[in-house]
Amino acid sequence: MHERLSLPFRLAAGAAALAVSSAASAAQVNLMVTIENLAAANSIAFAPLHVGFNNGSFDAFDSGSPAGPEIISVAELGGGAQWQAAFAAADPTSTRAAIGGALLPGASSSKLFSLIDSTSNPFFTFAAMALPSNDHFIGNDSPTQYQLFGAAGNLLISSIVQTAGDIWDAGSETFASAAAAFVAGSDATLRTAEGGNVGLNFAGLAAFNGVNTAAGYVFNSGLGASSEVYRISFATVPEPESLALMLPGLLAIGWVGRRRPKPGAERADSPLATASPV
Repeated sequence: MHERLSLPFRLAAGAAALAVSSAASAAQVNLMVTIENLAAANSIAFAPLHVGFNNGSFDAFDSGSPAGPEIISVAELGGGAQWQAAFAAADPTSTRAAIGGALLPGASSSKLFSLIDSTSNPFFTFAAMALPSNDHFIGNDSPTQYQLFGAAGNLLISSIVQTAGDIWDAGSETFASAAAAFVAGSDATLRTAEGGNVGLNFAGLAAFNGVNTAAGYVFNSGLGASSEVYRISFATVPEPESLALMLPGLLAIGWVGRRRPKPGAERADSPLATASPV
């Protein structure tokens, strides 16, 4: 004869199953990242956003210092091959990718990331070229500026907003409309080295006012220092497997929540009809 488990024991078992499920998935996170160009119509666009979820060891650039090949590969042509390679070398366990294509004013793009261990890689690093320009970009100077996850894998930041005052000038290429990216008829590979330092400077983009862009509109910066130009949003997405892991606990709680029929009222096809007697 088998004894049916007591109510307190079944409740404890269900709670324990839920706790184990939560702990098992705490560090693994499915994260939807959405990027938005907040600039006004006919203003700046952006090249693909390069991102990395990391341990904070990769420093892409330093304000007031010459730009290295890592950030130049983002700031001058937008491709970011050296940025991605240097990131991978500095932090092999990081998760890296590029999001979207050319992001025009008012446009948005999203990408889903499966992060295996958010607790070991809690920081978020990003960089994208501002268009049109010779070497302007957005990105975080300090590799630990944005801690995205807490110790339990919980999301600490829901969005990052960049204003025009956050736009950097890499100081690596001299201004020349004919050699700027995103200008109709230009050749962005015809660069002339500037030899300057990285610094905040959105005002220089107004020099492109009136040019025809590769997207077909006439550029008008219209930017002030506080103008919002870019937003990166984060949202966790539940895994299907998480529900499967929770089922034992949910079933245990559901079992004790059932009302037992009166003796003799069980249907022949009901599980309770064949249950062991108390």
